[in-house]
Amino acid sequence: METTTIHYSREELRAPSNIGQQGWQRITLLTVLGYEAAGCLSGGALLVAAPDGRLMDMPVNMMHGAFPDFLIPGIILFALGILTTAAFVAVLRRKHLGWLMACLALGGLAIWFWVEIAILQQLHWLHLMWGLPVIVGGLVTIPLIPSRFMQKTLLVCGIVSSLLYVAINIIVAMEWKAYDSASQTVSELSAIGAPTRTLWMVLAMAYTLLMIAFAVGVWKSAGENRRLRIAGGLMIVYGALGILWPLAPMHLRETLAAGGGTFSDTMHIALAVVTQIIYLLALGFAAASLGKKFRIYSIATFIVLLVFGVLTFLDSPGIATNQPTPLIGVWERINIGVFLLWVVVLATILLRAEKKESSITISDNDMLRIKIADRKKLHKIKQTV
Repeated sequence: METTTIHYSREELRAPSNIGQQGWQRITLLTVLGYEAAGCLSGGALLVAAPDGRLMDMPVNMMHGAFPDFLIPGIILFALGILTTAAFVAVLRRKHLGWLMACLALGGLAIWFWVEIAILQQLHWLHLMWGLPVIVGGLVTIPLIPSRFMQKTLLVCGIVSSLLYVAINIIVAMEWKAYDSASQTVSELSAIGAPTRTLWMVLAMAYTLLMIAFAVGVWKSAGENRRLRIAGGLMIVYGALGILWPLAPMHLRETLAAGGGTFSDTMHIALAVVTQIIYLLALGFAAASLGKKFRIYSIATFIVLLVFGVLTFLDSPGIATNQPTPLIGVWERINIGVFLLWVVVLATILLRAEKKESSITISDNDMLRIKIADRKKLHKIKQTV
């Protein structure tokens, strides 16, 4: 597709929010928003009216102590219903910010289901009944989102993913009283038989999705920069490998020492090795694609990863024999932290580059927005290009 590079202002991109969205997509989005709004408002009202859950036949203990009753969840759910209703009206009336309202509503609902599944520590058929429409709604909302905003959002996902991973490590470890972060690895939190396995898998799912989104953002930011494009592609693979982790868990130390290891443990080690190779390659290509300062920083990151990776490897035999590994958790978390920080730095650099650009490549969708905003001005701009 041929592209035209022009200067633009924010006002030039103001247009009805249904530009770029087909009729069936708009109908689908309205159906999803109406459906979810009705469910949130009715469910939230019932929970607020009866915080003990009797009106919905839900015992309070199903929340595993996260809340004393359903009052606060009910208020949050009702508020989501109001937000989703507002989004429905905005999309229906073709408001300029209809896409933003839809994103906020669907994003809020996605977070609601994610947290709910983590608290309940199980997937119920009702999650599919109410959650799948949210995914469908998100997909049909994409054509409404301005490409510039989408690109920045994808890059911000990198920063959010790193912060989320740190939070997950803290929260999940706190749920296992006998777990010691200094002497145990992160993988043991999701090991077969670990009391935190389900919680870890649910929370880590969001990290995987955020990392994939960020990797796509890196790939799209590359433009003609071939090395950065390769780095983005490698990071997409790295993120996608996260989907396989729940399928290749390790066993607890006691089980391994007793000879209870299986093919799953072998796959866990193999997946860990492949993952590390992939993100080290991504680090190298990204370092070679950007400025000197980032290259030096990336080299320093690589050295730290190498040093503490070796320390982790030297202590790892103690896991299979259930021997003391007093600092293996420290070594591994330093490794992880250094990589997470590198992701944040890379995202920040690319976001600054996006902000400094005074021109963009106009897609068909954005071209339509500008034409509707100011046809005459667009014609003059094209003549000067």
